[in-house]
Amino acid sequence: MSACRLGVFFLLLLTVLLAWGCARKRTPARPVLTWYVFHEPSGAFQQAADTCSAASSGAYKIAIALLPTDADQQREQLVRRLAARDSSIDIIGMDVIWTAEFAEAGWILPWPDEARGRITQGRLRPSVKSATYDNRLWAAPFTTNTQLLWYRTDRVKTPPATWDEMIREAERLGPKGTIQAQGERYEGLTVFFTSLLASAGGEILSDNGKEVSLATGPTEKAMAIMKRLADSPASDPSLDTCREDQARLAFEKGDSTFMINYTFVWPSAQRNAPQVAANMGWARWPAVDKNHPSRVTIGGLNLGVGAYSRHPKLAFQAAQCLASEQNQRLAARLGGLPPTMVKLYHDPQVRKTLPFADTLLATLQDAVQRPRTPFYNDISLAISRTLHPMRDIKPRTEVKKLRRAVARALRSEGLL
Repeated sequence: MSACRLGVFFLLLLTVLLAWGCARKRTPARPVLTWYVFHEPSGAFQQAADTCSAASSGAYKIAIALLPTDADQQREQLVRRLAARDSSIDIIGMDVIWTAEFAEAGWILPWPDEARGRITQGRLRPSVKSATYDNRLWAAPFTTNTQLLWYRTDRVKTPPATWDEMIREAERLGPKGTIQAQGERYEGLTVFFTSLLASAGGEILSDNGKEVSLATGPTEKAMAIMKRLADSPASDPSLDTCREDQARLAFEKGDSTFMINYTFVWPSAQRNAPQVAANMGWARWPAVDKNHPSRVTIGGLNLGVGAYSRHPKLAFQAAQCLASEQNQRLAARLGGLPPTMVKLYHDPQVRKTLPFADTLLATLQDAVQRPRTPFYNDISLAISRTLHPMRDIKPRTEVKKLRRAVARALRSEGLL
């Protein structure tokens, strides 16, 4: 090959390489959106992430960053990262109680007005309310939950309608009439009190979330039931240290007749204690007053977009996909996680997984919110510390003490 032809060859090769390099520069890598969420063992969340990634036609890929199963530990890890303006946080699996705190701190972005209708239409109103703060929507309602009364149908023909009825029936049954509930000094105790208080017609804070309510009559009623349960021989001896999972395990042993707990106990009993599951019924959470149905605290998971995300528009698109009807059905079918879309409670697949769907839906439709305030974490600590242990509660004298504790927390005084 002549020197002239060799020079032309290398010139053409250089042109091709430069063109290829420019083409690579013009084709950016697909953005990876990180979804921080608790470990969901059924694989429903991972399937949802994979499905949405594929449906984006190359616009993004969702990667899951696992958080602990304990909600307090989840919050602690997220707060540290968000306070440091961590840009890796694109989508957040948020406990419903974090909305006000995260929004007020500027850690999440408000949902675009043009997308609000698409992610709230057909959703349970309490679920939408849990994602709303200061008249703005901050998250997409994804899954929800609340507590039911679980009981042994081979020992009780008709489930008790009120707390008084349940405690009396449990005491009549003797050693096997034990009631499982959450009495440890943690968020579960605050949930217990909130549900009792709402069922008695009271609330912790005023509607604007800035003033302490805790009316004397309802607050005393709620405290009196907690005290009576703790003093009753029907109470589990370990009530003061009992959380949801301890209650589930105790009920699965077969020595308890009643249990207050979330819906995860149903698939667990079928898997771990089929002889108990075969005689396991459900009913609405017991009422405080037989003339008024109970109002129970709502839980669940909402999807927020991190304020420091490098790809906020894509993160909103991905969160909307993750919270879609298809993925809510998947989470219900595989993980037993109740959906926020009302229509899915009539879906045959969902009802097969959640045979108590009608009772659950009725409970959720008038579920009560925990105080929607940026200071909720401190308020919850104030309540659980004041009311623990339940056997030491003095209903007639401690209402003022509880009001003072909540008021201090609301003013960020004497943080616990």
